[in-house]
Amino acid sequence: MSSYLLQGFSPVFLSTVRICFTSLFLIIVAVVHKGMKRPTTSEWKYLVGVGIFGTLLNQTFYFTGLHHTTPANASLIIAMSPIATILLERIIFKVKFTMKKASGAIISFIGVFSIIGVANGSFGISWGDFNILIAMLCLSISLLFIRGLAKTMPSFVITIYATVLGSVLMIPAAGVERIVSGTVVSHSLFMWILLICAGVLAQGVAGFWWNGGVAKVGAGTASMFMNIQPFVAILASHFILGNHIMLTQIIGGMLVLLGVFIANMPTVKPIMSTGANKSA
Repeated sequence: MSSYLLQGFSPVFLSTVRICFTSLFLIIVAVVHKGMKRPTTSEWKYLVGVGIFGTLLNQTFYFTGLHHTTPANASLIIAMSPIATILLERIIFKVKFTMKKASGAIISFIGVFSIIGVANGSFGISWGDFNILIAMLCLSISLLFIRGLAKTMPSFVITIYATVLGSVLMIPAAGVERIVSGTVVSHSLFMWILLICAGVLAQGVAGFWWNGGVAKVGAGTASMFMNIQPFVAILASHFILGNHIMLTQIIGGMLVLLGVFIANMPTVKPIMSTGANKSA
């Protein structure tokens, strides 16, 4: 849907308007819910981090990259975010890097390289894929802030505050785009309806459904569904937008998801034998 909308809107303007519609929806939810607490000074610092990295930088680089690459490539690169988060945790917080995490990271890196490292049969990386890669790293950084917030704030409260704050930060970015490269705005009613649906349904409502699902089934089960998303994007971009499915995308995507699966496999603790099990 976002790739299709880029045919009628410039990237940063599209991202800004979409996130503003999402914010409007979330504000209405917050008013109805009547359970929003005021963040502390410490929580505001985390929220600003989420707004800058998770919305401003992530959305700007994502839509700019999507303008120059395929939805399939974008989705497969974004799927590597869990691995990037693990690496950032190791670098920033010195979290122990196990053999499983190392193996998963290597396999995922090979997968991403097979997707973006060879363009049109020659070695290289496209401008679009490079932007998506930066967007993925910004998303991973924002997840570190969210994990800090999750200790004191419910996920839906984090979503509301971070999204609204991010939309405020996006407005100046849209102004910069207008000055630097000009703003493209579609006059098609259908395109605007689609844009509103992208903001309210695809990002707002789906976000609440996702958070609710994670709360019920757990992050481990939820991640299984997240791993399906890149392949849905490949099929959708093929049948809706007419993009060809490339063998490198299939192989690379499978390697990325295999790496994520290995890195996040729970550690099975050995069963210790007790004296009761010993024969007399």
